[in-house]
Amino acid sequence: MRIASWNVNSIRTRLEQLTSWLVRAAPDVVCLQETKVEDGSFPEAALSEAGYRSIFFGQKTYNGVAIAARFGLSVDDVKKGLDGDEEDVARRMLAATIEGVRVINVYVPNGQAVGTPAFAYKLAWLGRLRSELEARYRPDQQLLICGDFNVAPEPIDVAEPKKWEGQVLFHPDERAALGRLMEWGLVDAFRACHPGKAAYSWWDYRMGAFRRNKGLRIDLALVTRPLAARCTDVAIDTRPRELQRPSDHAPVVVELADGAAPPGSAPAA
Repeated sequence: MRIASWNVNSIRTRLEQLTSWLVRAAPDVVCLQETKVEDGSFPEAALSEAGYRSIFFGQKTYNGVAIAARFGLSVDDVKKGLDGDEEDVARRMLAATIEGVRVINVYVPNGQAVGTPAFAYKLAWLGRLRSELEARYRPDQQLLICGDFNVAPEPIDVAEPKKWEGQVLFHPDERAALGRLMEWGLVDAFRACHPGKAAYSWWDYRMGAFRRNKGLRIDLALVTRPLAARCTDVAIDTRPRELQRPSDHAPVVVELADGAAPPGSAPAA
């Protein structure tokens, strides 16, 4: 099974790019972030024409997440929104069990600037995600959390780590929060498949960052160890970033070997 993740930075703006990419890359499942469209305006028909069933949790202008799965794949136990704060109306998390794999699609807050309420919200959001894992799931399940984490895990994931030191996207506090999340029982699938490889998934629109390959790897696929055993490759497809008016993110594609999910892989009560 091939599961992809892509922050499209407005699905309406990038719809033609998305549908063309679906034909070329042929993922079985794609998790989309920053769709920036309310549910009533989600381009469900266009994705259906491309062969995908969509579930979505949208928001006008900001945020929004969606999961599209090929027709014929089982999609069960849909959950919209992150536990832990009833007053948080930002639509940043969508989960479903697809062919026995629990897929959690996240758009982690950016944080804006260190020391601001937005940065505190980002750290709290990552903490809530860890708490949700503890309450609802087990590390021995086949589970994947993918999306735009807005955190580069290690210096190798940043083209110019000294420049980003202490800044949002690479601040020690958010990297520590990501580390606590992973301590629950998650593996960075890209790093497991490509130890020592520098590769990026996001490049600023300014200063020719993509042309100079001055990027960060902030789009992650975190998997439990049972699912890591099925992971044969993780690739970052930079071709969509080369197009006119692209998203500032590139798709991340996880390749999973065929294998039945073991007993207990459905979400815990």
